[in-house]
Amino acid sequence: MGYKIAVIIGDGIGKEVIPQAIRVLESLNINFSFIYLDAGFETFKKRGVVVPQETLEIIRETDACLCGPMTTPPGIKGYRSASVTIRKELDLYANIRPIKNYPGIRGLRDNVDLIIVRENTEGLYSGIEWRVGDQAFTLRVITRRSSLRISEYAFKLALKRRKKVTFVTKSNIMRETCGLFRETVLEVSKKYPSIEVEEVFIDAMAMKLIQDPTQFDIILCPNLFGDILSDEASVLVGSIGILPSANIGDKYAMFQPVHGTAPDIAGKNIANPTAAILSAKMMLEYLGENENARKIEEAISRVFRKGIFTKDLNGNYGTKEFTDKVIENIV
Repeated sequence: MGYKIAVIIGDGIGKEVIPQAIRVLESLNINFSFIYLDAGFETFKKRGVVVPQETLEIIRETDACLCGPMTTPPGIKGYRSASVTIRKELDLYANIRPIKNYPGIRGLRDNVDLIIVRENTEGLYSGIEWRVGDQAFTLRVITRRSSLRISEYAFKLALKRRKKVTFVTKSNIMRETCGLFRETVLEVSKKYPSIEVEEVFIDAMAMKLIQDPTQFDIILCPNLFGDILSDEASVLVGSIGILPSANIGDKYAMFQPVHGTAPDIAGKNIANPTAAILSAKMMLEYLGENENARKIEEAISRVFRKGIFTKDLNGNYGTKEFTDKVIENIV
């Protein structure tokens, strides 16, 4: 069986880490056809558009999309995040960010194994903004429809794990938007009586996540809260360079490292490709290639156990050389 995969290299270190993830995929006994597409800041500079229409059309015709980080610069009128655009256009409503320790990597905490499930299409990233005189406004959009489906996704995921969902709001202050999100999560929770459910306010959650992350399993969040908490959670496990993510909808899916474009280290062969490789691993799981996904993750764990690390983890392996070792350890 073969798979048609859309590939967006992205900006900055995306040009280095995504090709390494593809090398890992090509080392497996799977037939892939990779279709390279344009999107991001470099595309904007060349073509005047962040995400060309043909990019969206081709993604719709493929089995999945593997995507690198893309620059979203401030101060450019009319410029909109390429990732946000793709998520909204393809209705990729579930952003899934696993946070876990890997052997040999010193993080802030041990025994971390949680997943942040983030609503991906609305909230404060609605894109609805305007100015009136010296005042600026952003519209926070929370709908019952989007809250229902992300809640269902989170509770179904919890059934496969430790059966606990912690949902994050500020419903005591933002009584309508967070209030609706809260009502919807609790409504869905009634369908899953075996799952423990709790609400934690965002300010308290930022503290508790650092104090004792082992108490959490599935963390369910509106868009902005999930974005912030997942970056915070990276310090728990040692580096944002090892965090993958999935953007999943009912018809399409895109897989992407959590980290940014890191222009300061781009082109130096020192970027950590782990997040990109693990994003490819998540893509394999989405495609039903669970055994091959397991092989990739186990290979990365073997490499780490052997003390093979990139610079961000105090190692001396380059981007390509680290990937060579991962491929050597796939069994």
